[in-house]
Amino acid sequence: MSKADDLFVENCRRILSEGYDNTGEDVRPRWADGAPAYSRKLFGVVNRYQLQDEFPASTIRPLPLKKAVDELLWIWQKKSNRLAELDSKIWDQWALPDGTIGKAYGYQLGQKSSYPEGEFDQVDRVLHDLKHNPASRRILTNMYTFADLSDMALYPCAYSMTFNVSGHVLNAILHQRSQDMLAASFWNVAQYAVLMHMLAQVSGLVAGELVHVIADAHIYDRHIPIVRELIERETYPAPRFSLDSSITDFYAFKPEHVTLGEYRHGPPIGRFPVAV
Repeated sequence: MSKADDLFVENCRRILSEGYDNTGEDVRPRWADGAPAYSRKLFGVVNRYQLQDEFPASTIRPLPLKKAVDELLWIWQKKSNRLAELDSKIWDQWALPDGTIGKAYGYQLGQKSSYPEGEFDQVDRVLHDLKHNPASRRILTNMYTFADLSDMALYPCAYSMTFNVSGHVLNAILHQRSQDMLAASFWNVAQYAVLMHMLAQVSGLVAGELVHVIADAHIYDRHIPIVRELIERETYPAPRFSLDSSITDFYAFKPEHVTLGEYRHGPPIGRFPVAV
């Protein structure tokens, strides 16, 4: 069993057996038919992944890594909020009339601020500090800008990364306010593991530990039967992660530069309802 599978199964079992059930409460999310999307949840889940040991890819079900990386680069590299610049359709249900998701995600990372060294957006500041000031304890990003929340189609879920360099090792904490365990668990952790590998490579570092902090880890009511089936599945060893070592500029990475070798996994779960 891969570490990612092990943690997913453990977290889901805990949510199903110990989690708080908010059925009957006034909840914001809705299903497509208008019914409230109730859930069971755990507060304050912390998962740790040693990226030098293995890549946190699901083997319980297939991980569409290139699609996950495409969304990651849409946010962190293109710093975009325009759906026409994203290859997948995963954000279509949150599309605004102007074809964007509002002032969310990539839009926030692209906002520039002035520093003594010059003007940087959030990603360029991280890249600068990793190369020129790796001992800093101030290397972080934050997409949860309160003044802009009313102009976002969806408040950021994975909203902040804090980076820390020890010697030649890049570690990071991913802060996430909310996680739909079925829809986003493997997706998010794989994306940010890839991001760490990319940032480390272009900064002359190696990716170390990714700590994933989730404030509200939940399973929606209509997802429970699917999750129960998933956590009983056979699992396989983690696949071998590969990143094109010739890339030295973060803005040159493309989804095809990332591959998973020796990847064995269970069958896909098919389409399932998503709460909005």
